[in-house]
Amino acid sequence: MNPVLIFDIETIPDIDSLRRLRSVDPALPDAEVVQMALLQRRQQNGTDFLQLHLQRIVTISCLLRTNDTLKVFSLSEPDLGEADIVRRFFEGIEKYTPQIVSWNGGGFDLPVLHYRDIHHGVEAPRYWDQGEDDKDFKWNNYISRYHNRHLDLMDLLAMYQARAYVPLDDFAKLLGFPGKLGMDGSKVWDAFHAGQQSQIRDYCETDVANTWLVYLRFQLMRGHLNADQYEAEIALTRKTLNDLPGQHWREFLAAWDA
Repeated sequence: MNPVLIFDIETIPDIDSLRRLRSVDPALPDAEVVQMALLQRRQQNGTDFLQLHLQRIVTISCLLRTNDTLKVFSLSEPDLGEADIVRRFFEGIEKYTPQIVSWNGGGFDLPVLHYRDIHHGVEAPRYWDQGEDDKDFKWNNYISRYHNRHLDLMDLLAMYQARAYVPLDDFAKLLGFPGKLGMDGSKVWDAFHAGQQSQIRDYCETDVANTWLVYLRFQLMRGHLNADQYEAEIALTRKTLNDLPGQHWREFLAAWDA
């Protein structure tokens, strides 16, 4: 089995960049800098979602499936700073060369990672290879939208048509999976500002689990898993999550069984 890495990121406004670009009074508290930026954004286009180059990563959650194991883990503040979070993510790609799988990773997660990668000067040669070093990467690399070394499930299932995009929460629930529990992306800044980094990590991990379960169903649909193999992967996932510490996994499994 080629390693498969499901991933998801959570971000907050990059306050240092906002101060630099908006010439903000140095005495202005961080929370007020963010509120000012969000207000300006709403006035410009009716949304308070900041542009991707103004996002800072606070968590990357991952599910790694190899021949022998299924692991769920996070690279998160406050244990790691952003530069280390980004570096360790790309080191995993360098080590395993996995297929990476996301839900809207092409539209959000990877572009943000690109901006933060270059911001911190993190080297990621395997990820950026498009055939210069490994000729196989000319025809299947992480960068091309239509290659499967990065599989953006949302984008592919919608046939690359934005009007057909479906929220992960809705689609996971339609397939009988738990969906989002207790938080969504719009609440991450408030949670971070309140010192709730562990809750952000927990939320991101359950998003990764939902994406993995949708991916398994996709693999069944396309014939890459037969019915017995699919049920074996589901059983392994249940056992793995049940063995993990954390109340969010108890809630996730309870919602799955509801």
